[in-house]
Amino acid sequence: ATLDAVTMATPLDTLKTQLHLGSTAHDIMQMPIYGHLGGHGSEMVAVAFLLGGLYLIASRIISWHLPVAFLAALFVTAGIFYLVDPAHYAPPLFHWFSGAAMLAAFFILTDPVTSPTTLRGKLIFAAGAGFLTYIIRVFGGFPDGVAFATLLMNICVPLIDAYTQPAVYGHKEQK
Repeated sequence: ATLDAVTMATPLDTLKTQLHLGSTAHDIMQMPIYGHLGGHGSEMVAVAFLLGGLYLIASRIISWHLPVAFLAALFVTAGIFYLVDPAHYAPPLFHWFSGAAMLAAFFILTDPVTSPTTLRGKLIFAAGAGFLTYIIRVFGGFPDGVAFATLLMNICVPLIDAYTQPAVYGHKEQK
Protein backbone atom coordinates (compact mmCIF):
# COMPACT_ATOMS: atom_id res chain seq x y z
CA ALA A 1 0.00 0.00 0.00
CA THR A 2 1.24 3.46 -0.84
CA LEU A 3 1.10 6.37 1.54
CA ASP A 4 -1.25 9.10 0.29
CA ALA A 5 -1.55 11.38 3.33
CA VAL A 6 0.10 12.20 6.62
CA THR A 7 -1.73 13.64 9.60
CA MET A 8 -0.15 15.29 12.59
CA ALA A 9 -0.76 17.88 15.23
CA THR A 10 -0.99 21.50 14.23
CA PRO A 11 2.13 23.66 14.56
CA LEU A 12 0.59 25.57 17.48
CA ASP A 13 -0.20 22.34 19.34
CA THR A 14 3.23 20.87 18.65
CA LEU A 15 4.94 24.05 19.85
CA LYS A 16 2.93 24.09 23.08
CA THR A 17 3.49 20.37 23.77
CA GLN A 18 7.21 20.46 23.03
CA LEU A 19 7.74 23.57 25.18
CA HIS A 20 6.08 21.77 28.10
CA LEU A 21 8.45 18.86 27.51
CA GLY A 22 11.46 21.17 27.88
CA SER A 23 12.49 21.89 24.29
CA THR A 24 13.39 25.41 23.23
CA ALA A 25 11.33 27.34 20.70
CA HIS A 26 14.30 27.50 18.31
CA ASP A 27 14.77 23.71 18.38
CA ILE A 28 11.05 23.11 17.90
CA MET A 29 10.91 25.47 14.90
CA GLN A 30 13.51 23.28 13.16
CA MET A 31 11.01 20.40 12.95
CA PRO A 32 9.74 19.57 9.44
CA ILE A 33 6.18 20.75 10.11
CA TYR A 34 7.42 24.35 10.38
CA GLY A 35 8.02 26.59 7.41
CA HIS A 36 9.62 30.03 7.27
CA LEU A 37 6.98 31.95 9.24
CA GLY A 38 4.52 29.39 10.62
CA GLY A 39 3.39 25.87 9.96
CA HIS A 40 4.58 24.36 6.69
CA GLY A 41 1.65 24.83 4.33
CA SER A 42 -0.53 26.76 6.76
CA GLU A 43 1.54 29.87 6.17
CA MET A 44 0.47 29.78 2.51
CA VAL A 45 -3.16 29.68 3.60
CA ALA A 46 -2.52 32.60 5.96
CA VAL A 47 -0.95 34.61 3.13
CA ALA A 48 -4.03 33.89 0.99
CA PHE A 49 -6.28 35.17 3.81
CA LEU A 50 -4.03 38.24 4.11
CA LEU A 51 -4.28 38.97 0.38
CA GLY A 52 -8.05 38.44 0.43
CA GLY A 53 -8.36 40.73 3.43
CA LEU A 54 -6.28 43.44 1.78
CA TYR A 55 -8.56 43.19 -1.23
CA LEU A 56 -11.60 43.67 1.04
CA ILE A 57 -9.99 46.76 2.58
CA ALA A 58 -9.03 48.17 -0.82
CA SER A 59 -12.60 47.54 -2.05
CA ARG A 60 -13.96 49.30 1.06
CA ILE A 61 -15.98 46.23 1.99
CA ILE A 62 -14.36 46.23 5.44
CA SER A 63 -12.51 48.98 7.29
CA TRP A 64 -8.87 48.67 8.28
CA HIS A 65 -9.56 49.25 11.99
CA LEU A 66 -10.40 45.71 13.09
CA PRO A 67 -7.70 43.78 11.18
CA VAL A 68 -4.93 46.25 12.02
CA ALA A 69 -5.82 46.45 15.71
CA PHE A 70 -6.09 42.66 16.02
CA LEU A 71 -2.82 41.92 14.23
CA ALA A 72 -1.00 44.77 16.03
CA ALA A 73 -2.13 43.59 19.48
CA LEU A 74 -1.20 39.98 18.66
CA PHE A 75 2.19 41.09 17.30
CA VAL A 76 3.01 43.41 20.21
CA THR A 77 1.97 40.89 22.87
CA ALA A 78 3.90 38.07 21.20
CA GLY A 79 6.86 40.42 20.65
CA ILE A 80 7.08 41.38 24.32
CA PHE A 81 7.10 37.75 25.45
CA TYR A 82 9.56 36.80 22.70
CA LEU A 83 11.94 39.63 23.63
CA VAL A 84 11.84 38.64 27.30
CA ASP A 85 12.47 34.91 26.67
CA PRO A 86 12.99 33.79 23.05
CA ALA A 87 13.76 30.23 24.19
CA HIS A 88 10.23 29.72 25.50
CA TYR A 89 8.08 31.92 23.25
CA ALA A 90 7.60 31.88 19.49
CA PRO A 91 8.31 35.02 17.43
CA PRO A 92 5.41 37.35 16.58
CA LEU A 93 5.27 36.43 12.89
CA PHE A 94 4.76 32.79 13.87
CA HIS A 95 1.57 33.83 15.66
CA TRP A 96 0.39 35.78 12.62
CA PHE A 97 0.95 32.93 10.17
CA SER A 98 -0.16 29.97 12.30
CA GLY A 99 -3.63 29.02 13.36
CA ALA A 100 -6.60 31.22 12.53
CA ALA A 101 -5.05 34.67 13.11
CA MET A 102 -5.41 35.95 9.53
CA LEU A 103 -8.84 34.37 9.17
CA ALA A 104 -9.97 36.13 12.35
CA ALA A 105 -8.42 39.48 11.43
CA PHE A 106 -10.16 39.82 8.08
CA PHE A 107 -13.17 37.51 8.09
CA ILE A 108 -14.34 36.77 11.66
CA LEU A 109 -13.85 39.97 13.64
CA THR A 110 -15.15 42.14 10.80
CA ASP A 111 -18.68 40.73 11.07
CA PRO A 112 -20.79 43.92 11.20
CA VAL A 113 -23.48 42.35 13.40
CA THR A 114 -21.18 41.34 16.25
CA SER A 115 -18.52 44.07 16.19
CA PRO A 116 -18.76 47.54 17.76
CA THR A 117 -20.24 50.43 15.82
CA THR A 118 -17.73 53.19 16.60
CA LEU A 119 -14.20 53.37 15.21
CA ARG A 120 -12.69 53.67 18.70
CA GLY A 121 -14.83 50.72 19.80
CA LYS A 122 -13.58 48.62 16.87
CA LEU A 123 -9.97 49.32 17.83
CA ILE A 124 -10.62 48.34 21.46
CA PHE A 125 -12.58 45.23 20.46
CA ALA A 126 -9.99 43.93 18.01
CA ALA A 127 -7.01 44.76 20.22
CA GLY A 128 -8.66 42.87 23.07
CA ALA A 129 -9.26 39.90 20.78
CA GLY A 130 -5.61 39.92 19.66
CA PHE A 131 -4.35 40.08 23.24
CA LEU A 132 -6.70 37.32 24.40
CA THR A 133 -5.79 35.14 21.41
CA TYR A 134 -2.15 35.21 22.46
CA ILE A 135 -2.91 34.62 26.15
CA ILE A 136 -5.16 31.64 25.36
CA ARG A 137 -2.65 30.19 22.88
CA VAL A 138 0.28 30.38 25.26
CA PHE A 139 -1.24 29.93 28.71
CA GLY A 140 -4.61 28.28 28.00
CA GLY A 141 -5.54 24.68 27.39
CA PHE A 142 -6.17 25.04 23.65
CA PRO A 143 -3.62 25.47 20.84
CA ASP A 144 -5.45 28.33 19.09
CA GLY A 145 -7.41 30.92 21.05
CA VAL A 146 -9.11 32.82 18.22
CA ALA A 147 -12.59 31.38 18.76
CA PHE A 148 -12.61 31.92 22.51
CA ALA A 149 -11.05 35.37 22.27
CA THR A 150 -13.68 36.42 19.73
CA LEU A 151 -16.52 35.11 21.87
CA LEU A 152 -15.18 36.81 24.99
CA MET A 153 -14.84 40.13 23.18
CA ASN A 154 -18.31 39.72 21.62
CA ILE A 155 -19.69 39.66 25.16
CA CYS A 156 -18.04 43.04 25.73
CA VAL A 157 -19.45 44.74 22.60
CA PRO A 158 -22.48 46.37 24.30
CA LEU A 159 -20.20 47.79 27.00
CA ILE A 160 -17.64 48.97 24.45
CA ASP A 161 -20.39 50.61 22.38
CA ALA A 162 -21.85 52.30 25.47
CA TYR A 163 -18.54 53.88 26.42
CA THR A 164 -17.34 54.85 22.95
CA GLN A 165 -20.47 56.53 21.58
CA PRO A 166 -19.85 60.21 20.88
CA ALA A 167 -21.99 62.81 22.61
CA VAL A 168 -25.26 63.66 20.88
CA TYR A 169 -24.96 66.87 18.88
CA GLY A 170 -26.10 69.82 20.98
CA HIS A 171 -25.59 68.08 24.34
CA LYS A 172 -22.59 68.29 26.61
CA GLU A 173 -20.70 65.08 27.25
CA GLN A 174 -21.15 63.86 30.83
CA LYS A 175 -18.00 62.80 32.64
